[in-house]
Amino acid sequence: MTTSVAMVLLILGCALVTWIPRILPFILVKNMKMPKMVLRWLAYIPVCILSALVIEGFFEKEEAIVTVQWLNIMAFIPTLFVALLTKSLSKTVIAGVVTMAGLRLLLG
Repeated sequence: MTTSVAMVLLILGCALVTWIPRILPFILVKNMKMPKMVLRWLAYIPVCILSALVIEGFFEKEEAIVTVQWLNIMAFIPTLFVALLTKSLSKTVIAGVVTMAGLRLLLG
């Protein structure tokens, strides 16, 4: 595979298009003093995003039926305890991976 100038420009353009929406909000609000109500509301966004990602994994749609993924829920519970007790992302991820691996080994 050869690399052409057009391909390099395309990659740079894609990087720029990806970078601008991530950086632009920081630049725009960098010097703004935001009301406390907005800051309090913004504090909930990471929790909401994480909850949406985690809870989405509890269910799987099979044609017209939604099924519960019990294996994911069983792995979630000890992982949640590790997260609450340690407040460490790396320990939480390791606990989740080990728990899911153990459950898949035992339950298939």
